[in-house]
Amino acid sequence: MYPVIRMAKEIVKFRNAPALPITGTHVSQHICWPWDIDLWMELNNGRTLTLFDLGRIPLAIRTGLWGALKRNKWGIVVAGNTTRYRRRVQAFQKFEMRSRCLGWDDRWIWLEHAMFTKDGKCTSHVLIRGAVTSKKGMIPPAQVLAEIGQDATSPPLPEFVAAWADADHMRPWPPQM
Repeated sequence: MYPVIRMAKEIVKFRNAPALPITGTHVSQHICWPWDIDLWMELNNGRTLTLFDLGRIPLAIRTGLWGALKRNKWGIVVAGNTTRYRRRVQAFQKFEMRSRCLGWDDRWIWLEHAMFTKDGKCTSHVLIRGAVTSKKGMIPPAQVLAEIGQDATSPPLPEFVAAWADADHMRPWPPQM
């Protein structure tokens, strides 16, 4: 089930937080609850992806994107991701999530989220290719940035982003099964 109550808490908690530039980092604190775990008593890998929403939506609010989405009746979608899981997060363990926009190209907005233990060790990291959409289709990132009053020039994307995008482009669609 989607963590609606947790999302509402995050939205309320950060509704008056200082604004962030489009590439600013949103930091939030969380707990791995019993309904987040799998048979091995640790944070479920699928639930990890869902919990990253708890960073993405407040990030959108703090950068001004949320207001643009509401004004224009736009939505945001995740069009792909690649995730690394490196350390266990066990039931009742506290963790910190860091979320930020890495940059954009003419079509996609690239985001990353990471979870860290109390002692600063990274447990997981996700790279997300996302987009802003309307009923007519995808909105070019330059138009989105203009709507929120940000410079449309992306910072240089990290090499690993470009490499993943290239590799993903070579992957057949639909899958040949």
